[in-house]
Amino acid sequence: PEGGPKMASENLGEFLTGNKIQSSPYQISMLTESYCQKLCQVKLSKVEAAKMRLHIKYGYHNNWIIDNLPSAAVGLRKDTGERQLHYAGGFPIGFLDKQTKLPYIFNHVNIIIDYHQTDPEVESYRVVAFAVEPMSIAHEFQGGYQWDGESKEGMSKPLATCDSNVHMTRSRITKNQVVEPDSKILFTYDVIWQKSDVAWSSRWDIYLSEDHLVPAQVHWYSITNSILVVLFLSLLVISILVRNLRRDIAAYNALAALADEEKDEDMDESGWKLVHADVFRPPSTMPMMYCVCIGGGVQLGITILFVILFSAIGFLSPARRGSLMNAILVFYMLSGIVSGYVSSRLYKAFKGRLWQLCTIITALLFPGIAFALFLFFNVTLFFMHSAASAPFLDVIIVAAMWCCVSIPLVFLGAYFGYKEEAIEFPTVTSTIARAIPPPQPLLHPTVGMLVAGIVPFAAAYVELFFIMTSLWMDQYYYVFGFTLIVYIILIVTCAEVTVLLVYYQLCAENHRWWWFSFFAPGSTALYTFIYSIFWFKSLEASRMLMTYLLYFGYMALICAAMLL
Repeated sequence: PEGGPKMASENLGEFLTGNKIQSSPYQISMLTESYCQKLCQVKLSKVEAAKMRLHIKYGYHNNWIIDNLPSAAVGLRKDTGERQLHYAGGFPIGFLDKQTKLPYIFNHVNIIIDYHQTDPEVESYRVVAFAVEPMSIAHEFQGGYQWDGESKEGMSKPLATCDSNVHMTRSRITKNQVVEPDSKILFTYDVIWQKSDVAWSSRWDIYLSEDHLVPAQVHWYSITNSILVVLFLSLLVISILVRNLRRDIAAYNALAALADEEKDEDMDESGWKLVHADVFRPPSTMPMMYCVCIGGGVQLGITILFVILFSAIGFLSPARRGSLMNAILVFYMLSGIVSGYVSSRLYKAFKGRLWQLCTIITALLFPGIAFALFLFFNVTLFFMHSAASAPFLDVIIVAAMWCCVSIPLVFLGAYFGYKEEAIEFPTVTSTIARAIPPPQPLLHPTVGMLVAGIVPFAAAYVELFFIMTSLWMDQYYYVFGFTLIVYIILIVTCAEVTVLLVYYQLCAENHRWWWFSFFAPGSTALYTFIYSIFWFKSLEASRMLMTYLLYFGYMALICAAMLL
């Protein structure tokens, strides 16, 4: 447009997710049809042609917005050749010919806009749908006219490749526009208005459901699968614990009723009761770091719960771009007070003395790693001139929110935590730790940690697929009610698996259960990361190094948050 593109006013969440909205030179008026309107003409240099070919090869897309509605893409199915609409991800800038490998650019678009009239007697209309049908046309002027792309005379000259009173169709294309050095590319567009019965309040429904591309039964299958896993696991835990504990307690009571000389003969009895004086012994390895991880995990768990809950209610709609990221930041900052309280209470129970250091690490560890990773990627994207990089001012705002809100709240929570009385354990810890006998192969802690994550992952993997698709394929995710149920099921499953495995560790006289209870359910994150490696193939991403760094860097961060 004249004066260059102008940035639209956006919120913090939009910038952090890489959304930057700029104005365009397209002229569209309500209910005014346009036929083969000329937009501009560019002449590609050798460098520009090479860049364009690279962008087409890597699958770059245009993402347009009209009246806050993203553009759907009109394409053809590969198997049947029928027209198909895709409601997320925009439309490609061009395509590569499979045989010749030549790059072709989509230099003509049919802008199809659906409108709704609420009252037939009032000339008031609302846009309820927006689609773009891209085409590649090697335009030519009538009479062999050559336009330099600057004179106003060329804007009025008729084209031989499209009519001024009929909308363009694919069947009328005789030659596609190839991308090559010194080639002149003329950009044109049609505007097509269609009346629709869809009300303005329901215009986002088809975008969210992708025109029922994924049936709701799939999500119900996911929920049913998860519930069955939880029921089976709950019955298993109850049956094992009740039967074994009843048997163990009866045996210990019988042992207590024996005479002293008979007790001496049965002193070789083994089981969880023999470690009662060591079961609440603080972790021998990095007790402060354990408290930090538990505090950070509670903070993340509360954040995710409230974000999913508010999304399920409807406060965080995809129609409000950036609202989800803003909610994550706000809830994470506010829950810092809980993180500080939990870590300080636990550290005081462990009789730790370096409470200032524990609070500082709690406030800085995970958010510091996340911010450093985000800053590294943002700087790299900035030097690569990517639109996904967040402005410097927004990065400063995030840093200020962390330093001025989150960290003080963590210290405030730690202050209240240290003021509380220390947690009293039901048994007295002995002075000398009991020796741990060599475990059987199946009861080895490492084996238990690796096996524990399989069941929670199996309970949530179906919904995980849709979340991954939404996150990396720019699809709309809206079934947060299902997500809330799956999230609760995941927590319950992790708790049940952990209780069962910790019981078996205590039966094997292994009283070092603190870190085991942390890593056992946390191994779900390991299986999620392994799943993301295999899922990456379906992404069909470009082979740029930055693509791999972004995907696996952020997936590692997400899995680290899941571990906590």
